[in-house]
Amino acid sequence: MIVSDLMSKDLIYVNPETSVTDARALMTKENVNKLPVLDRDNRLVGIVTKNDLSKAAPSQATTLDMYELSYLLSKLKVEKVMVKNVITVNQNEVIEEAARIMADKNVGCLLVMNGDLLVGIITESDLFHAFIEMFGARHRGVRFMADMAEKPGELAKISQSIAELGGNIVSIVTSEGKDVSKRRITCKVTHVTLEQVRSMLENMDIEPFDIREV
Repeated sequence: MIVSDLMSKDLIYVNPETSVTDARALMTKENVNKLPVLDRDNRLVGIVTKNDLSKAAPSQATTLDMYELSYLLSKLKVEKVMVKNVITVNQNEVIEEAARIMADKNVGCLLVMNGDLLVGIITESDLFHAFIEMFGARHRGVRFMADMAEKPGELAKISQSIAELGGNIVSIVTSEGKDVSKRRITCKVTHVTLEQVRSMLENMDIEPFDIREV
């Protein structure tokens, strides 16, 4: 998957001259926590979050009354509170790189660019959906985890054995294990029973450290 496969394209945004009051109202209306900020030429110049708007509000210890507060916030512009150094990603980037950037930068979303043009936004929620798809979570079947030798052809043996049982692989994910000479696999198979898979792995001299019907 690439970022453009997952990103939201229906963007809700504000401009630098939008008041903090209007930006807050828009967030509430659209049920969003972040708004890109675009200038008059539709160029990305910042991003404003609900947290940014909250920090802009006067302290609760203020002596101003409600009307004075409302007046002040209506005069305060988004450009004064927005984050200008926006972290972005290209629409053709792979999703695992987008996830790495979010984790390393400790951010919950990335604005998606096509050159200088803002074309979407990808969030943690979008990545959760991708995670569900990659692990075949919506399919009922047999799921097992095992360590296999880190050498060519090992996955082919698994695939061939499952095919001979009449099974269908709906998900297979590999990751690094504790032993650098092995590769950890997580595999989900349909149209076979738990005992069939267990017997298959035993015949292949593979000992799963987790196997279950899910």
